[in-house]
This record gives sequence, C-alpha cells and structure tokens, in this order.
Amino acid sequence: MSAEVRPAVVLADVRTLVGPKRPDASVCWCLSYRIPSKVNKELVGPARGEYVARLLQQGPLGVLAYDDGEPVGWAAVAPRADTSFARSRKIPRVDDLPVWSLWCIRVRPGHRGKGLSHTLIRGAVEFARERGAPAVEAYPLDNQGARVDLTMAYAGLRPNFEAAGFRYVTDTSSVLSGHPRVLMRYDLA
Repeated sequence: MSAEVRPAVVLADVRTLVGPKRPDASVCWCLSYRIPSKVNKELVGPARGEYVARLLQQGPLGVLAYDDGEPVGWAAVAPRADTSFARSRKIPRVDDLPVWSLWCIRVRPGHRGKGLSHTLIRGAVEFARERGAPAVEAYPLDNQGARVDLTMAYAGLRPNFEAAGFRYVTDTSSVLSGHPRVLMRYDLA
C-alpha cells in the first residue's frame, strides 16, 4: 500500500481514527498522554472532541496516513516535555535531550496487515525531524511474539520500531495488556 503521511490538522480526519462512533461516547481521542490526568478525567462525551478541536487550532497533533484521500492511520507524536511521559515514574527519562515521544499508532480495520504501522512510524519520525527534534522515543510493547489485544496495541510493538531503525535503550516498569514496555529511540542528530 502506498499511503501518504501528512500532519494531523483536520478534525474530521482525526475523529475518523481516534474519535467515537457515537458523539456522546467518552473515548480516548488520544488525549490520555497529551493532557494532565485531571483534565483528561473531567472531559466526557462531546467535550473531548471539542478539546481536540481547540488543540488543532494550535497545530498538528501528530500524523495521519491517507489512502486515496481517505484517512486510514494515525500516529501521535509530540515533544516529551508536552506529555505526561515528562513526569512518568514508569517510563524513565534517560538523559536531558529534548526528545519527542511517539506513543500511539492506530490503523483502521480493513487497512491492517498492509504495512501502515511502518509507514506511520516513518512519517512520525519525519514530522518530528522537520520540527527540530533531536530524537524520537517510543514505548512499545515487548510482546516477544505473543498475541496482543488490538485495543491495547496502540503503543506499537518492539519489532516494528526495530524495523524502522529505533534502538532499544532500556526497560521500563510500565506494563500494558500484560506485556512490558521498553524505551526505544531513533536519533536524528
């Protein structure tokens, strides 16, 4: 599949990938790591989408993959300092480099198994590079080939990041869906 990766700036396209099927549902909208926990818990139903719309007015929230103009994939990427990873006790900060974090990859059903997660990872790295990031970190599952519940695979899988040129840096104490997460980095300097 030859998907085009672009900055995520169109609310309707972001909604297609991370928004609810029903307007009143309180789905993630990929806000959990982007905003303070208290604010995240207070936002319910349509207020979540409205919050994302306000954030989009400040700039892209990551990248989207498009296939023939249709949004089919999402990757959240931002400076780590602007995310809850900056304060995480479970995912360590390994140095003072102002890295960017890549924490969520989502591919729409019907488009999976076509290499889109690899395309999204490369697109997110390029997005961060264009904005001056010295490196991009990811915190994927180290599932060692075990099956992963798709709803919890948003963090990505270690082999996909290795294939994209990320290197293992350290273990974390974070566990997602029963699998440990590792800290991986792609150096851009």
